[in-house]
Amino acid sequence: MSMLDDIFSKVLKPTSEPAAQPDTPAASSTPAASTGAPAPAVVPAQSVDVAANLDALAAKSGQKLNWKQSIVDMMGLLGMDNSLTARKHLATELGYTGDQSDSATMNVWLHKEVMKKLADNGGKVPANLMS
Repeated sequence: MSMLDDIFSKVLKPTSEPAAQPDTPAASSTPAASTGAPAPAVVPAQSVDVAANLDALAAKSGQKLNWKQSIVDMMGLLGMDNSLTARKHLATELGYTGDQSDSATMNVWLHKEVMKKLADNGGKVPANLMS
C-alpha cells in the first residue's frame, strides 16, 4: 500500500452513517440497460469532511497537533511514520521535483499536495488548506 493510500484509508472514512437513499427503479428498467450502454459511474452520495475527521482524531489523541499546517503533525496524528525519510518517500510518491534537502519547503508542498489529493478523492477540504 502506498503512503497516500494509507492516508486515504485513515482520513476518507465517513464520520457517520450516510442517510438512507430513496428507492430508485431497478437498473433493468432504465433505457441504458435495454440499449446495452454501460451503467453510469457510482458517485458517493456525500463527500467526507476531512477537517472534521482529523479534528476528531486530534481530540481523541489528547495531543496538541497542528495538522492544519504541518504534514509532520498530520502524519503523526494518523499513526504514520513522520520521519524525514518517510516524508521524502511521500514526496517522491507524489512527484515532488524540488530539493528534498530543503525540508521546510518540501513539508509545505507535501501538506498542500496531500490536501489536494484528499479533495480529488472524495474529501471535503477547506480551500485555505489547499493554497
